[in-house]
Amino acid sequence: MKNLFILGLSVLVLLSGCAPKFEQETEVIQDSEEDTEKAIIPRYNISESYYKAVLPYKTGKARGIVADTVNNRLDIDEFESGLMRIAQESFPADKYFYQEGQYLEKETIQSWLKRKRSPAQQAAAEKSAKKKIPNDGLNPVFENPKDPNDYEGTMEDSPIYISTITEQNYLTKNNEDKLELGGIVIGIGLNTYHYYNLPDEVGGYPRHVKIDQATVEKEGKRAAEEIINRIRSSEKYKGIRDVPIVVGLFKQEATTSIAPGNFVLKANVAANSASIGKWEPVNEKYYFFPSKEATKDYREDALMVENFSADISDFFPNFTAVVGKGFYKDDELQELTLTIPMQFYGKAEVIGFTQYITGLIMEHFDTYISLQVYINSEDGPESVIVRDAGEEEPTVHVYN
Repeated sequence: MKNLFILGLSVLVLLSGCAPKFEQETEVIQDSEEDTEKAIIPRYNISESYYKAVLPYKTGKARGIVADTVNNRLDIDEFESGLMRIAQESFPADKYFYQEGQYLEKETIQSWLKRKRSPAQQAAAEKSAKKKIPNDGLNPVFENPKDPNDYEGTMEDSPIYISTITEQNYLTKNNEDKLELGGIVIGIGLNTYHYYNLPDEVGGYPRHVKIDQATVEKEGKRAAEEIINRIRSSEKYKGIRDVPIVVGLFKQEATTSIAPGNFVLKANVAANSASIGKWEPVNEKYYFFPSKEATKDYREDALMVENFSADISDFFPNFTAVVGKGFYKDDELQELTLTIPMQFYGKAEVIGFTQYITGLIMEHFDTYISLQVYINSEDGPESVIVRDAGEEEPTVHVYN
């Protein structure tokens, strides 16, 4: 999943077969630390749920960090889009415009994601570099044990907690048609599993251990406080001291997970303040269908998907099973994505099957659920069915 506005644009192009026209647009002025330039805000918006992007599109100063530091593709997508959902609670999409982070640089974040060095390690590092170097890692110090037999225990007790950091900027337009920074959102990715290798002499194959969840959240809060303090106190960021900041803590899933992780906590930092307000829980989670976890926690929804799959198999012998991913917010199913693998022997069969599935969707799934159904064959995508929450009938596209 890309940024929410990019995701919405992709769906629109897919369903319409052509790109939307941006003939009507608003020209504004954007000031930055480097210069003043003209910018464009497209008037066309796909949905109130999506942010408009400021054009020309500016890539972030730390672009690529999340992809480099998060090893589960599902987590990479959800980390960014989930942070935009959190942003909308403080910076609504009808009043703010999205821009990738323009303040935290890649080298800075890379330094923050390292382990902090002990005094001896710092002295050795500076001696090697022949200069003073920052020791601002947010992860705990690790020192090799004197006894090699203690190495595994030492590794287990010293996990990397902070996996990634990202910044998003939200801009507003003032009465002089100038864009100005209205808010910043900082996302902090947290490892829930610690992956490590032991040295060859003590059985050096890849291992992992699950990290205590309470400890994960504690370390995330500690890192957030340190990051905010650095932003507010450094001369480097003096231009954003008076901007409100929202912080979100994201728990990553295991590298082999078939469902992404989720944000668990959020907090606000008032303008001109370095103090994080009260941490609030973010009640969001993804479930895979079919799965024991989904059946245990949301039996009715699991049965709904199961019955939908059973009705398909009654009429199409080539069908195997429906697989899906459900997004829950505040314990309610908000969005359901289903994939239907199928073997087809002609375009007429694809059309007939898609029509049948469309009817089943209207029969099995309540309209409060946002639904996407992808029908695929060995040759690739065959058709897609999309129904937004609140809509009675879905939109259907059969690929040529």
